[in-house]
This record gives sequence, C-alpha cells and structure tokens, in this order.
Amino acid sequence: MPLDRLAAAGDPQLRRILLYARSRRDPFTAAEAAAELDVHGNVARSRLDRLVEAGFLGVALERRGARRGPGAGRPSKVYRVAPELEGVEFPDRRLTELISLLVKRLPARGRQKALRGAGEDFGRKIAANAGLKPSGNASTGLERVCDALGSLGFQVAVRSLEGDRAELLSPTCPLRPLVLQCRDAAGIDQGMWAGLVERGVRGVRADRVECDTPSCLTRDAACSVLLSLGLPASETAKAAGR
Repeated sequence: MPLDRLAAAGDPQLRRILLYARSRRDPFTAAEAAAELDVHGNVARSRLDRLVEAGFLGVALERRGARRGPGAGRPSKVYRVAPELEGVEFPDRRLTELISLLVKRLPARGRQKALRGAGEDFGRKIAANAGLKPSGNASTGLERVCDALGSLGFQVAVRSLEGDRAELLSPTCPLRPLVLQCRDAAGIDQGMWAGLVERGVRGVRADRVECDTPSCLTRDAACSVLLSLGLPASETAKAAGR
C-alpha cells in the first residue's frame, strides 16, 4: 500500500530527512543526506525513497562530478524537492477552502489592494517568526530570505539577480496550495513575497515591490517568483554592493 503524505509527514524520522531536503538549494544523494544526518546510507536511502513514494521528493539518475561520457562511472540516484500542490493537515480543517470563500466574499472594488496588503503583513509575520535580519546588500538579503523560509520547511533559491530585478524559485511556496484552489488569492501570495523581501533587503518597501508568479498554476514546475525591488538607481547600486 502506497505511503500517503499524512503518514509520511507524521513520521518523525521521515520529517527530519524531509526538513533536510527542504533546507538545501540543490539536488542531493542519499550518501550526502546520511553524512549530514549521521545515519547509515541504507537508512537514508530507504527514508528518501519513502518520501518519493509519498510525493514529497522526486528522484532521477545523474552523473556527479566533472567526468562525463564512457568510463565516467555509474550515475547516482539524486533527490530533489517535488512541487507541493496541497498542504498536509490532521485533522483536515479545510482552511484553504475557508480562505477561498472569504476572498470571494470581498467586494470586487478594492479587493486586490486588500489581498495584497494582507499578503505583505503575512510576509512580515513569517519573517519575524523566522528571525530574518535585513542586509544592505540585495544578494545577501535575498539569500537570507531563502534561508529564513528554509528554516520553516519551505525550499527557496535565488535563481538570478540583475540590478533591481530578481527571480526566486520555490517548489514549496507557502501559499501555492491556496492559489491553486483560488486564483483570486494570487494577490496574497505576491504580497507575501514583497513583505519577505522588505524584511530581508534594507531600503526595500513592500508596497513598491512588483511581483509576478507566472508558473504558480503549472503543477509540474517550481514556482517562479519574479521581483522588481522598487529601489532608485542609486539605491540599487548600493544594495548590489557596487
């Protein structure tokens, strides 16, 4: 019988290795997980495969290291966090459905502004819970945002940063399950990222951050979070460390 997500999330040993997986930015092998968690390689492999079965992780064969082609050795089994499309609750309180109903009850006029503001406040709250400290350097600040979310079990990585614009990738965006069920809630999600960046990069104001999440509804891909930090040119150069 396949292992379901609730059973996997409720198992302390599996949850420990899942938190390890989500704290990393890159794919990893069972040997790497075993060394970090101080368990036997076969134990780590068994637990990782159970998380694959439950849908928390994906797995592929990849050649590791610099050698390629004939004689390069056997490919390694590599694990990565799978896109998370639904939350795990026990008992199921249907909070996503409740929030969806509340969103739809809001008057159309001013709805998006209200949702965006709620998202910004939520992002600030997450930042406070994770102990996020701001940096005057944009690259460092965004990395701290990723580390803060990673400490809470949400995997995020900086894909690019050019001047005022950045892209983050997150297969486990905290609000993705909500947006998948209620597309009108995208404003909350975008506001959340703006609030997080405000707390991570000194000088950024959440209400000036432009945010787009074009792949949020693509079920087999990580969320791409496109950000414009809203900093003047002089501040952009300073935040970039130039």
